[in-house]
Amino acid sequence: IDWTATIASMNILGEVAKKIALYDSALIVPNRWSVTYTVSKEVVKEAFVSEGRPEKFNEDYVRYLTEAQFGFAAAVNGIVMRERPATNFFIGRFWAESLIMAETGAQMGAFQIAGTDSVLQLPFFVTACDYTLMGEELYAASAYLSREPLLLGSLKAQDYGKLIVLAILIVFTMISFLNINLIPFLRVQ
Repeated sequence: IDWTATIASMNILGEVAKKIALYDSALIVPNRWSVTYTVSKEVVKEAFVSEGRPEKFNEDYVRYLTEAQFGFAAAVNGIVMRERPATNFFIGRFWAESLIMAETGAQMGAFQIAGTDSVLQLPFFVTACDYTLMGEELYAASAYLSREPLLLGSLKAQDYGKLIVLAILIVFTMISFLNINLIPFLRVQ
């Protein structure tokens, strides 16, 4: 798991799997990478255990497809067309396969939520999905859903940092607008 977006997606997967366990619904988690497959399988299994329904966990919920980019997209499209899921989550790091998969889901009438930090793929998700988590929104959703203090604290610190930078920008914009020369105040004596 090399990408931060993939790590963030695991927290979201855990919460989705808890709801699946709670409402006794079906779940399909296709994976492109073997390491991600192993981690997502454990995340889903742990979600079922935490909801008190370990017997409801099905090994077939989490599937390893292929590492080939467009082979993975074709396999996911086949699953979507055969299984006709009501909801699709496209969360994590995506490349050129994003439009192919999201468009297939949209054509099948599925409700779709996407989230990625890949700027090049965001336009495709915005176009083909009902909701899209863009960049930092993905990390914020992951922290919020996990309720992990370290992640929430990091998120809060980043927000405060942005507020400080914004305040500094406003102050210097006003100084520039009022044509105040700060050079005499910066001299060291």
